[in-house]
Amino acid sequence: MKLPRPIILYGTLLLIAIVGPLLLHLTGGYYAVHVIGLIGIYTLLCLGLNITIGYTGLLDLGFMAFYAIGAYTGALLSIAGLSFWLILPITIMVGGVARLLLGAPVLRLRGDYLAIVTLAFGEITRLVLNNNDTISNGPKGLPRVGEKIQSISLFGFELRDDIHIYFLILAFVLVGILVSYRLEHSRLGRALVAIREDELAAELAGINVARTKAVAFTISGIFGAVAGTIMAHWIGFISPESFTFMESILLVSMIVIGGMGNIAGVILGVLLLVGAPELLRKFLGAQFVDYRMLLFGAVMILAIIFRPQGILPSKRRALELKSENPK
Repeated sequence: MKLPRPIILYGTLLLIAIVGPLLLHLTGGYYAVHVIGLIGIYTLLCLGLNITIGYTGLLDLGFMAFYAIGAYTGALLSIAGLSFWLILPITIMVGGVARLLLGAPVLRLRGDYLAIVTLAFGEITRLVLNNNDTISNGPKGLPRVGEKIQSISLFGFELRDDIHIYFLILAFVLVGILVSYRLEHSRLGRALVAIREDELAAELAGINVARTKAVAFTISGIFGAVAGTIMAHWIGFISPESFTFMESILLVSMIVIGGMGNIAGVILGVLLLVGAPELLRKFLGAQFVDYRMLLFGAVMILAIIFRPQGILPSKRRALELKSENPK
């Protein structure tokens, strides 16, 4: 019996994702494994942001705020003695509720106004964390002296090495891909696409636009909070410097360049903007870091001019842009 091509392709990619890092770890490529783990974290973040930007068409420039909320919630609870698996559902609830509370007044806005408000929320969150010495320990970060963020344990086995954490991240990424895929092909997903294409027409068709946006906003916030909790337990230290506005812009760039509304495009965008710079650093030297943002800007301009739908856009999104710009 011949297997369908998509199953063969996805199975091969999954095999590479499992075997590749394992071989790197066994041959001493520890830094490469760390970078691949970082790619997994950014993939999880971009999958969440893709729900609002790619599926719903809401420009969110403050998504790193929910990454920070998840990271600090996880760190504080871990310092208090809770295990990662008890912290995880709490983080999901905190991230979802925080996102919902932000969305209640903000989702009445559209376009640039929504982008400005989400940008402001992201910066407010970072400044609060930076100036609050009592809870977040200000710019010094967490944990404080004498405190410790506990490592993750699974059935009595402690996940200490990067390769262990990588497989944990991979499991969450696979769950994130499954959730995104099911959402995209569900009734809710079709409602989100309708809102993206024409919000007024969607409302006239009977879609509760406010509630649908709120659900999408909440789900995306959960993705960010979970990624933050994993990162806090993995690195063992967090500070406000990790959650800047430029990081939010980087996430948006990954989605735009890779292809909005398409899971494969999101993953490609992360590989290009997180993985590729590390390869270029090896060949071009450490000074490449000084010109990285210039390169990102140039790539964004070229993408907007020649490939506004992204490298691997969703079929729906590609058709939308084609109809908007007929030749």
